[in-house]
Amino acid sequence: MNVSSSAETPLPPLRIGDRAPDFSARTTHGEFIMSALRGHWVLLFAHPADFTPVCTSEFIALARSAEEFQQRDCVLLGISADSLPAHLAWIDAIHTQFDVHVPFPIIEDPSLAVARAYGMLDSAAQDSATVRSVFVIDPSGIIRAILNYPATVGRSVPELLRLLCALQEVDRSGALTPENWQPGQCTIAPPLQTQAAVEKAGAKWFFQPMTRERP
Repeated sequence: MNVSSSAETPLPPLRIGDRAPDFSARTTHGEFIMSALRGHWVLLFAHPADFTPVCTSEFIALARSAEEFQQRDCVLLGISADSLPAHLAWIDAIHTQFDVHVPFPIIEDPSLAVARAYGMLDSAAQDSATVRSVFVIDPSGIIRAILNYPATVGRSVPELLRLLCALQEVDRSGALTPENWQPGQCTIAPPLQTQAAVEKAGAKWFFQPMTRERP
């Protein structure tokens, strides 16, 4: 495991707009370098341990939706605090019991160096219980969204996919996406910046739906 920042140095929490820390590590698909994924969207999802029931359910759901993420040029990337042998045993058990093939790599992080670099643990943490974050990273390596979950509550894969689509739409069109926006629906115009623009827009100046441009 090699992280660009020292795991012993206290790090401030990562924020939206920060550059995703680079690291190299072993995964279930071989050696891995985070910066090698530049040019692609990345969904990095973290787990405190292997063989946990909630995380297993998420792996099954993500595996079944992997093609939809791939169609949107998004790499799925799991990470767990356990070792590579434990990861291999876990995905084999998922395949044996549920007939589900896990197509994405799982990073080993037994030293918790990556978890600390990504702000999921501080230097005084005694266990990996809080390693339950999701990071959406854009093709430039910038963190665009961060979601944190307790170990008792499973993540919604449809919502993660919707979030990815919304971020890509924002980049494509420059518009904003409203509550529960779905691909193909209307977006919202960015906020007006001048008094003249507000007066011209009229009563609905603060909320102006836009029609999505079709390719």
